[in-house]
Amino acid sequence: MRYASVTDRLAGLGGAKWALHARARALKAAGEEIIELTIGEPDVPTPARFIEAAARSMAAGRTGYSNGRGEPGLVAALAARYTARRGREIGRDQIMCLPGTQTVLYAVLRTLVEAGDEVLIGDPMYATYEGLIAQTGALAVPVPLRPEHGFRMQVADVAARITPRSRVLFLNTPHNPTGAVLRAEDIRALGALAQAHDLWILSDEVYEDMVFPNVPFASPLDFPELAERTVVASSISKSHAAPGFRSGWCVGPAEFCARMLPLSETMLFGSQPFIADLTELAVSEPSPVAEGMVQRFSRRAAILAQTLDGVGGLRVHRPEAGMFALVDVRATGLSGEAFASGLLDRQKVAVMPGESFGAGLQGWLRLSLTQPDDRTLEAATRIAAHAASILGNAA
Repeated sequence: MRYASVTDRLAGLGGAKWALHARARALKAAGEEIIELTIGEPDVPTPARFIEAAARSMAAGRTGYSNGRGEPGLVAALAARYTARRGREIGRDQIMCLPGTQTVLYAVLRTLVEAGDEVLIGDPMYATYEGLIAQTGALAVPVPLRPEHGFRMQVADVAARITPRSRVLFLNTPHNPTGAVLRAEDIRALGALAQAHDLWILSDEVYEDMVFPNVPFASPLDFPELAERTVVASSISKSHAAPGFRSGWCVGPAEFCARMLPLSETMLFGSQPFIADLTELAVSEPSPVAEGMVQRFSRRAAILAQTLDGVGGLRVHRPEAGMFALVDVRATGLSGEAFASGLLDRQKVAVMPGESFGAGLQGWLRLSLTQPDDRTLEAATRIAAHAASILGNAA
């Protein structure tokens, strides 16, 4: 039988990247005690008041069809939120609401690029980005994010990879998996490059509310001169500990939103109104859980650094935001995949191989910071022991 070419483009770009996480879950289901440091689910439940808001909304009959842009109350709340945060007017016609950041990014890229186009994307990158670009038929052009620059994208590295087919500069700040946060001067320089080459700027900012203390956050939306070419995506999944509600949005030029609207209508024709009501409440006030997560994740990153950095040649990259830390295991002579697989088998600790996030993290691990402090310390101790055993065997 014949299949659409998109199925070939996406082969191996979906769940295959999470194979080690799936194996760890299978071991847990079989009764093994696993310390799981793989996926980035918040370490607190969704606040009760949001669940109660959704329940009240359902009881009030808010279970019917919506529309392709978003429920009016949520659209208005988001316009007010971004107007206040960015210091310039963001209109309701600049907002689009869809189920989660993943769906938002799918639709945005589908609106901006097609076969033959190129998307400039930092490497390492979040595991789904390659597939999101591939589904359009466009080509992902990796831009190295270098440890010596704190994994912040450098203008010279982008400029060296621009071609006549370049259409989009895809940013992620705060960054997953590295925890890097672009500064205003970084974005200003990258924005000037985008202007010079007539590129769209797509910025995934889902971790905006989870920046660590004393680290400044900046967005392309802060710069009026970039307004006509910037689209920002976000959701309540991380900041409000509500990933299962799948509630996201994007902010962009009014013309862009008008162009994307028929695609949104074709895909979904509206998110659930009762989830929109929950999200309206969430985005209308500071998150009740983000600050606590920031404190805990920052503390656990410090625990990993204090326990692992320099032990057995391992190096820990301290994040500036988000819920992950990176560990460089190249001194063991193993790939991230091989180290992580052996770690799960021998020490019962599950981490993500860096290779799941692009060539730029070959020989690295991504560790979630969502386990309690004592479990994080225990995991770090086991990782150190695993590294020592590898080096001891090599000797």
